[in-house]
Amino acid sequence: MAPVVDRLTSEYEGIVEIRRMDVESDAGAASLASGFRVQYVPTFVFVDSDGATANTLVGEVSENALVEALDALE
Repeated sequence: MAPVVDRLTSEYEGIVEIRRMDVESDAGAASLASGFRVQYVPTFVFVDSDGATANTLVGEVSENALVEALDALE
């Protein structure tokens, strides 16, 4: 999934902010993941401009699914 996320990060630069976090090794990220109730890796949490969770996708998902979720944030 990393290559897909990296590519989308470039494509959506300046449109939406994409952050990738390693919840298994970073204590701060683990705390954030707990706040979003992340139980499985990978989990994609989409947060709108108000800070509310707009969508969550769990597991290996298609690039199309990620693009649809990102486009919904614009």
